[in-house]
Amino acid sequence: MYKYLLQSVEGIQWFGVSTLLLFFCTFCVVAIRAFIFKKEDMDRMAHMPLED
Repeated sequence: MYKYLLQSVEGIQWFGVSTLLLFFCTFCVVAIRAFIFKKEDMDRMAHMPLED
C-alpha cells in the first residue's frame, strides 16, 4: 500500500538523492575536520567531559 502511495508523489526520488548527498557532505566535513585538527586540540576536547 505505501509503495503505491509514495510512487504517486511527484519528485519523490529527489528526497532519496538529497538525503544521500547530505549524509555524504556531512561525512566528508567530519573526516576533513578530524584530519586537520591538531592532536593537542583533539586530546583537550576528549578530556573535557572528565574535567570539572
